[in-house]
Amino acid sequence: MAIIEKNNKKIIRAWSMYDWANSAYNLVITSTIFPAYYTAITQTKENGDIVNFFGFKVVNTALSNFALAAAYLLMAFALPFISSYADVKGRKKQIMMFFTYLGAASCMGLFFFKLETLEISIILFAVAAMGYIGGVLFNNSYLPEIASVEQQDKVSAQGFAYGYVGCVTLQIICLVFILKPDWFGITDPSFGPRLSFLLVGLWWAGFATIPFRALPNNQRSAVRASKNLFRIVVLEFRIVQKKINKIIAIRRFLPAYFFYAAGVQTVMIVAAAFGAKELKLESSKLIITILLIQLVAIAGAFLMSLLSKRFGNVKVLMAVVFVWIGVCLSAFYITTEMQFYLLACVVGLVMGGIQSLSRSTYSKFLPANIKDTASFFSFYDVTEKIAIVVGLISFGLIEQLTRNIRLSALFLSVFFLIGLLLLTRVLKFNKTVGS
Repeated sequence: MAIIEKNNKKIIRAWSMYDWANSAYNLVITSTIFPAYYTAITQTKENGDIVNFFGFKVVNTALSNFALAAAYLLMAFALPFISSYADVKGRKKQIMMFFTYLGAASCMGLFFFKLETLEISIILFAVAAMGYIGGVLFNNSYLPEIASVEQQDKVSAQGFAYGYVGCVTLQIICLVFILKPDWFGITDPSFGPRLSFLLVGLWWAGFATIPFRALPNNQRSAVRASKNLFRIVVLEFRIVQKKINKIIAIRRFLPAYFFYAAGVQTVMIVAAAFGAKELKLESSKLIITILLIQLVAIAGAFLMSLLSKRFGNVKVLMAVVFVWIGVCLSAFYITTEMQFYLLACVVGLVMGGIQSLSRSTYSKFLPANIKDTASFFSFYDVTEKIAIVVGLISFGLIEQLTRNIRLSALFLSVFFLIGLLLLTRVLKFNKTVGS
């Protein structure tokens, strides 16, 4: 394995291109075109919003949420062991490539998604999510290897900025096919959205080749206690777990991250549904709003990076989490389209900042010159994935019980409040990143 030169601009740009590549999935498949297309084709006059999934009658949106939650849970349990295997065998890049191409191929398979192919399409939807989750973990694990501690905030922000620009670029290309099908002689209204899913897969796999060419593989772990691969992987996992338990900053940061990540990720997923249900916004307006959020998030990522230099990571995170509490409270009261757009701008500003800064903050807490970065970052990513499941279930359960999505949004402020209180414990302990 070649040793990575830290703060090498060429390598950092190549690493950032992975965010450019895979963020298209997050925007097109998770947030905009797929949800709109899925809801449209699964809503019928005969059955309403009920679909038949392998003989089970399920509400359409519940089915997609269950599939996503299942993907998150499966990966949450598997990632610590997959990452330990990657560290033990020195195959971090190969496994990152596997998840990338698995996710990209699944998105391409969604080109054939019609009501009669619902079952296999839902499976592809879940597998695409698993590919995205796995790829992100290993990409994140390169951060402490390519950037010195003082540069990690900036580099993390650059990665997220590339991601936001990349996903918006492809989203605009997709919207041209959807909103102007006559320009291309398209007569099938389903062709534009299905073509978008194909383009996401091609975009993801194609641009990912840039970081794959530039990033080296990782060194094998020193763990060689047994010839039995399963025992070696479990041993590696336990070693990393013990190391993390000894790092007080990480032990205090991850619980805080769990709670505020539950709020952040849930808001990102349900924002469009909130606008449609409460303010009766059209799909085109919601898509434009989400695009606006992505663009504002670029500025947010770099702004938080600059602020962290002056005030410290943890203090800035606390300030941003406080703003998120205000966002949840505001969502309970907004009544006009303009108020929704203004709130969306605030969400974009703090969304980019909190994601970027959280990744670099965790990276700064890692021991210097560690080799098993994938195993260490698996704990970070698993925390986020379980938080998403908890956030989505809480949001949906409250709406189901109260029939009021505003109360669900208001409840998310509790996650942020707990996260804020737990961050104070991190601040009290850490003087380097928290000051």
